[in-house]
Amino acid sequence: MSITDNLVALEQRIGSACTRAGRNRSEITLVAVTKTRTAAEIDEAIKAGITQVGENRVQEAAAKKPQVAGKAAWHLVGSLQTNKARKAIELFDSIQSVDSLHLAEELQRRCQQLDRRISALIEVNTSAEASKHGVQPAAVLDLVSEVLKLDRLNLAGLMTIGPGLAVDDPEASRPCFKMLCALAEDCRQRFSVPLLHLSMGMSSDFEVGIEEGATMIRVGTAIFGARNQH
Repeated sequence: MSITDNLVALEQRIGSACTRAGRNRSEITLVAVTKTRTAAEIDEAIKAGITQVGENRVQEAAAKKPQVAGKAAWHLVGSLQTNKARKAIELFDSIQSVDSLHLAEELQRRCQQLDRRISALIEVNTSAEASKHGVQPAAVLDLVSEVLKLDRLNLAGLMTIGPGLAVDDPEASRPCFKMLCALAEDCRQRFSVPLLHLSMGMSSDFEVGIEEGATMIRVGTAIFGARNQH
């Protein structure tokens, strides 16, 4: 199956999930996650209609992005260390993995130096798994309150990753996605901000994400096939 064929099949699944949830396809932004993928594969995906690219690591994006001819918005979807904040701002249009005030303040400082604004999502650890990054659910309101004071960060929403179990059982993600949706609504009520985006759902569980209100899904394997091993 080519990337184009995979995207056709993926679109059918997205469409079916939207129908079940009573939603429009236009409400869902598809981010193609390109971890371990080549620049040529990314270009093939862009030619097939992908407009949003997600990378897990700053250094991988730094190596690949200059080789990608096609135009797309780039999202950092993996965890970010503060010492890579400046490079991340240079490379990405959106940082989906802000998980502490320390990181948010460093992004603010670097944006000021580079005279940039950047879209940001707060990553929430909804599964309570130690292996996952993200702010604890109980601390979300406090972090949102502080990030809203940072004028260089455009707080666009919340992001989460379902539990490890979701690879085999997508339903395992549903409580996590429900929690993220409720947290976003709490933030909207408390701070009167739109928080337009809920980034939740990957190749194994994006349909559950769509059913629970995702506006962004981060899909790699269903577009590119089984991941190349580094």
